[in-house]
Amino acid sequence: MRFAPGVRRFALPAFGAAAVLAFVAPPLAAVALAAGGFVAWFFRDPDRRPSGPGVVSPADGRVSVIREEGDQLRVGVYLSATDVHVTRAPFDGDVERVTHRAGAHKPAFSKASERNERVDIDVATADGPAEVSLIAGAFARRIHPYVAGGDGLSRAQRIGHIDFGSRTDVLLPPAYDRADLLVEEDDRVRAGESIVASAER
Repeated sequence: MRFAPGVRRFALPAFGAAAVLAFVAPPLAAVALAAGGFVAWFFRDPDRRPSGPGVVSPADGRVSVIREEGDQLRVGVYLSATDVHVTRAPFDGDVERVTHRAGAHKPAFSKASERNERVDIDVATADGPAEVSLIAGAFARRIHPYVAGGDGLSRAQRIGHIDFGSRTDVLLPPAYDRADLLVEEDDRVRAGESIVASAER
């Protein structure tokens, strides 16, 4: 199985502690082993393929935000601690810039998360300008983008991951409107696989 970068930093200490504790405190060794296993599972990075044409979800989780911003639509996906936290490119395009914005660490499912720490990835697509935002949550303190300005993007390509609970938004190109949406709030989606919007219907 493939894992996101960073798994060793969190999982190896737990596995190391389990190995030591196995000789002096077996019950604690079991706890450490379980913790290491959970961390490794959290950083899992399964292969994904789009299920059809259109904009794919940038993240696993539950659709928590759908709103209009000027002539564009924003779709936000809340990731719980049990979701895969590797994020994917919703569309083909070229990365124009990657911007880190410092901020708070409020729960990612709350309205206050709009002011949270985030990384915004501005993308030029064939349908106009778009953006993917990786937003930290109450426990997520590290955002790891895999792309930089000038990079080309392919739909469903891995573009980053966020450690431990977060939100990922996609600001759709202006060519898409509400009639093109294929999801509603509270729908479950899978990164790089579920289609959230399509003009080809």
